[in-house]
Amino acid sequence: MALMITDDCINCDVCEPECPNEAIFMGPQIYEIDPGKCTECVGHFNEPQCQQVCPVSCIPFDPAWRESPEQLMVKFEQLQSQSKGNAA
Repeated sequence: MALMITDDCINCDVCEPECPNEAIFMGPQIYEIDPGKCTECVGHFNEPQCQQVCPVSCIPFDPAWRESPEQLMVKFEQLQSQSKGNAA
């Protein structure tokens, strides 16, 4: 699963810089997570970093984006190869 940010978000700005995939961005009113970039920090950390730093616990798993750990690792690898391709 990808993660999502609920309406309880207080726009404290702590989650965005913690995301190693740059999946978190400011939406029209609150921060949002791009599920195409969210790997739940698989490949980077043992736990989602945004959930760890969120002071109001408003970042649950998104039931609309069910992914296995294996699928998340594949997404991580794809994002890494795209990142390296853009750096060249």
